[in-house]
Amino acid sequence: MKNKIWLILVLLLLTLNVYSQTFDELMTIGDEKYDKKDYKGAIISYSKAIELNPKYSKAYNGRGNCKANLGDKKSAIEDYNKAIELDPKLALAYNNRGNFKSDLGDNYGAINEFNKAIELNPKYSEAYNNRGICKDDLGDKKEAIDDYSKAIELNPKNSDAYYNRGHCKYGLGDKKGAIDDYNKAIDLNPKNSKAYMNRGTCKDDLGDKKGAINDYSKAIELNPKKSSAYFNRGLCKSDLGDKKGACIDLNKALDLGFYQAERAIKDLCK
Repeated sequence: MKNKIWLILVLLLLTLNVYSQTFDELMTIGDEKYDKKDYKGAIISYSKAIELNPKYSKAYNGRGNCKANLGDKKSAIEDYNKAIELDPKLALAYNNRGNFKSDLGDNYGAINEFNKAIELNPKYSEAYNNRGICKDDLGDKKEAIDDYSKAIELNPKNSDAYYNRGHCKYGLGDKKGAIDDYNKAIDLNPKNSKAYMNRGTCKDDLGDKKGAINDYSKAIELNPKKSSAYFNRGLCKSDLGDKKGACIDLNKALDLGFYQAERAIKDLCK
């Protein structure tokens, strides 16, 4: 009898061990697929993990992120809601639900979510950055800058926060300050075409046409379909007397659908 009991216990322990390993493996696979932008594959893995452990909040959160990236917003919010229901202290889920609301244009609702994420995790750099974006969209650029600065304080490698703060500084007329932030954003993420584009605009406004052309060219190298970069570079070339180069860029901008270039072509490329 004792031998049977021991055998049952051993089998139970082995079963639990396999269950745990299988669940962990599924979560790892889901995370890896998400990082590779294989959102459909990640959803399959997270869903299987949920079948094994329906009360694991982070599996719902991860699956929600995948659905959000695939545009399935209704189902994504259901997963975020479930994650929060299972773990009301999961700051990550509040942050993600805030991003969802922000994408829908509900900036006030998003700010409430980011506030909750920050309340639960006061060192959550990304939540400060995201709240700053909402405040910026609502026109409160000074408070947005405060949030971006806090995000940078908590994570000095947060390139998005530098980029966003640069955008706010430009909006407030601090073009040199904006350039400093775009410099840092580019140092941290050299493939950020928008940072080159915006830094080019700052240099352009400050009269540094050659520097602006260099930045617009880099933006185009990173994103060859960036029509506004061709347009702006074309205008800079025109200002420097390069009519031929200007017209090539302006026509390229028009080909890419930047219809404002049509007027400039008529004026400059006769």
